[in-house]
Amino acid sequence: MRTVLTGSIAIDRIMVFPGRFSQVIQADKLHVLSLSVLIDQLKDTRGGVAANIAYTLALLEEKPVLYGSIGKEAASYIDDLAKMGINTEFVHFSDLPTATFTVMTDQADCQIGGFYPGAMSDASLLTFNEFNEEDFFVISPHDPDQMAKQVQVCKNKKFRMFYDVGQQVSNVSAEDLRAGMDAAELLIVNDYEMGVLVKKTGWTHEEIISKLKTCVVTLGEKGCKIYHQGHPPISVPAVPIDKVVDPTGAGDAFRAGFLCGYVRDFPVEECAEYGSIAAAYCIGQLGTQTHTFTTEEFFARHKTNYAKE
Repeated sequence: MRTVLTGSIAIDRIMVFPGRFSQVIQADKLHVLSLSVLIDQLKDTRGGVAANIAYTLALLEEKPVLYGSIGKEAASYIDDLAKMGINTEFVHFSDLPTATFTVMTDQADCQIGGFYPGAMSDASLLTFNEFNEEDFFVISPHDPDQMAKQVQVCKNKKFRMFYDVGQQVSNVSAEDLRAGMDAAELLIVNDYEMGVLVKKTGWTHEEIISKLKTCVVTLGEKGCKIYHQGHPPISVPAVPIDKVVDPTGAGDAFRAGFLCGYVRDFPVEECAEYGSIAAAYCIGQLGTQTHTFTTEEFFARHKTNYAKE
């Protein structure tokens, strides 16, 4: 089985604000908001949801298929991913600049960001003709219209699918959100995104869960809750860490760890534990593809944090 990752391949420009947004934003002045703050860290790193997931899967010695679009000026980015064992043969090189995500993070781990799609707009040139029902598909955030089309292809071809709407949840129509969850077997969202899904679709939390084989709601430092058909909800604690350096990409790392176990039909609780370990490695570094570990280190950390008595 191949894990096929659709979604963004991007450059992340990460800024760190040494204060808190809540201290500089006046709640009663949001309608005339004009804000400039002094940042103390600035770093351009490689990112994009699909590429981030692929990166952490490669650290786990997986060989996912990266299926997205990137600007020709960033060819070296794809070359480096290929050297990690990631299948990049289906990546499209666009004349448009590479997609860019600019984000500012404060000391409470709150974030303000903006996304320029650039080459990601060429996603319409990607088809699923190279794949078959033996593959597992991850529909990660990118162009909303193309996400909807890819969901429909998966549904029509009866492909197994993880609907990873993520930060595009506010930009995808209610109709397309419903279609995505109807076609998927797996959904992973944070608690805020789940709230948006409930509000936009008109479905209750329980109705959303009932449509999926597995639904995972991540809760930051509180870990996550898993809803798996035929089983009571399972709470999995987060991995304790000394310091959160940068939360950007933690969700992508979690998804990679989860997928590593999920495609092997491991128990969902163990999949979430893998996800939490991967996320802990990610947030200990600035950037979404700067964390490293060996599989020996990864599973030793898993044993330390989740060993069953």
